Order: sequence, then structure tokens, then C-alpha cells
Amino acid sequence: MMAETAALHGDFFITGDEACAEGAISAGCRFFAGYPITPASEIAERMARRLPPIGGVYVQMEDEIASMNAILGASWAGAKAMTATSGPGFSLMMENLGLGIMMETPCVVVDVQRAGPSTGLPTMVGQGDMMQARWGSHGIYEIIALAPSSPQEMFDLTITAFNLSEKYRVPVLVMADETVGHMSEKVVIRPVKPEELVERRRPTTPPGKYLPYQPGTDLIPPMALAGEGYRFHATGLTHDERGYPAMTATAQDKLARRLVDKIRVNRRDIIRYEESDTGDAEIIVCAYGITARVARRAVQLAREAGIRAGLLRLITVWPFAEDRIRELAQQATAFVVPEINYGQIVLEVERCAAGKKTTLVPHMGGGMHLPQTILEAVREAAK
Repeated sequence: MMAETAALHGDFFITGDEACAEGAISAGCRFFAGYPITPASEIAERMARRLPPIGGVYVQMEDEIASMNAILGASWAGAKAMTATSGPGFSLMMENLGLGIMMETPCVVVDVQRAGPSTGLPTMVGQGDMMQARWGSHGIYEIIALAPSSPQEMFDLTITAFNLSEKYRVPVLVMADETVGHMSEKVVIRPVKPEELVERRRPTTPPGKYLPYQPGTDLIPPMALAGEGYRFHATGLTHDERGYPAMTATAQDKLARRLVDKIRVNRRDIIRYEESDTGDAEIIVCAYGITARVARRAVQLAREAGIRAGLLRLITVWPFAEDRIRELAQQATAFVVPEINYGQIVLEVERCAAGKKTTLVPHMGGGMHLPQTILEAVREAAK
């Protein structure tokens, strides 16, 4: 029987969903609120078992709307908080995702994507929520979204998501997919040193002088917690540095610019990607999630056939790695973008590709590409 400790250490053969839960615990997550939904339910199930013995709290909410609200409240009370869902639940969370962005609330939302729209194929893979991750809520904002491609990355990137969330005071999305969530592989759960974990910046001013939304030079305000003696007001309305509603165009301009710029000016710290064989590549295959693993084999086959192909694997999907794609466009003749949807991230690649030919290799969901399918697209692009 697995020992119920705050963080497991060692090598385990577990699913991506289970690895995600362990990553959250290793990052210091002690509050989880969620509603069961395939293919993310295993995250909730593991958190339900693991959190109570280590002093954490698991709450099954009545729906995904309440789940998102609950983690926002838990975060303001000082907890590192997470929820997990899939497409239909992700849609329900969008309004409160915007609330979390406006109130600058650190938390993590995991979306284990399945084929849609609507109920779709609950137990089968999809990558159809990628644009919703960026634009699903309304208004002017930036978001951070990571795309793991293995159970090991489900562990590692969940820790990264918490760190980015705490550092930039923003909800961070882990955009997994059903195959990564349900596949079982070796996962190395290493001890995480305290210095590897980012904790939200706390106020250094006395309570009487504290302004909840007065930013530092990095555009991020320190965050007091409920019950510590600080007076603060948190609202979804446009607000001033006191947190009080400020119903003017000037206040909206100032606040919205800061919410966006705190992400944009720190893009180099946030954006992560991995490259294979791009040094001399004429054809760049750009992929993420489980599709990147298939694309890697397609690139190997292309190289064996004498085609100079390379792989750009997006680890951070939002903010988008547009600078790197523009650099690669200076040497490449074409881009190939396989996705388990009918075209989402391909539009961003095309935008940044400086007019170079950009080819979508779609899959409607329910299964994955074959390497040969991507290879054929690479062959066509190379003609």
C-alpha cells in the first residue's frame, strides 16, 4: 500500500492524471475542488484520497462553475488551489476564469481534452480547446497555458503551472489531452526543494498603508490573505489600486494594460519549447501534447528519406512562441502543423510564418495521427 505522505518520491508506473495530482501535491497544493468528468476524473479521485491525510482539503462541488469559484476563494485564503475538468466543464468555468484574471488570483486549472463539441466522445482524445483556452473568457487579458506530452510532464508541468501562477498572480491552465491523461508510463517523482517553489509575494507595508492592487516594478502587486488583518476589496469590476470599483475609461485602460503587460513583458521567462533537428530544417513540424510524440517519429522518417525536417514542440502554448517561429521562418520553406482538431494553433503558426507555406494536418478527434500521415504532409510541403 502506498504510504500517504505529503509528497511521494521514487519511480512509479502511473497515468498522466495520477502524475498531475502528485505534481500538484509536490508544488504545495492543499485545496482541490472539482466535479467528476471523463477523462479528468482520475485527478479528482487521487486528490480525494491523497489530500485529507496530509492536511489538505478536497471538495466535490455541485458543478464546474462552483468548482472554479471555490478555488478562487481558497487561494485568497492562502491555499495553493487546483481544479481539473474536460471540455464541457471547461466551458462552464470560463466566466469565473475571467474573474480570477481580473482579481489576479493564483490557481491552476487542468483541462484533459476530449473530442467535442458538446458531450462528444467522453473517453476519447481531442485537442479542440486550445483557442478556448486563450479566448474563452471575455475582455482584454493574457493567459498562461502549458501542454504536457507525457505523464512525466503532467507531473513536472503541474509544478511549473503553480510556480507561474504564484509568480504572476494569474490562473494558469494545463492543457492536457485524454491520451496523455490516461496513458501509463514511468514517472520519476523527485523531491522538490523549497527553493524550487515560488510563493506569492506578500505585503511588506503595514495594514494601514496597504493597497491591494498597487503593483511593483514588475507590474505584479503583493497579495495579502483574508484574515491577516489587511483590509482589501476584491472585485470583478474595473478597480483602482485600493480594489474599489472605478467606473471610468481611464481606470479601465490602466488596469487592462497592466493585466496584459505583466504577462507580455515577461514572455521570455514564461515561454518554453523543445526542438529536434531544427538546425538545418527546411520543413518545420510544429506540434504539442500527444501529437508531438507522433510528429517526432514523422520527422525521423522524413530525415531517413532525405528531407530536412525538424520538430518544434510547444510546451507553453499561451503566450505563443511567435518570436521563435518568426526566427525559424527565416530558414524554413514551410511549416506543417498536426492537431487533433480542424485547425486552431495552425492559425497562430501561419500568422507568424512570414508568408511561408503553412499546412494543417487535422484529425477530428477520437484517435491520433499516424506518423505516415504527417510524413505525407511533410513530403508535400517539401515539393
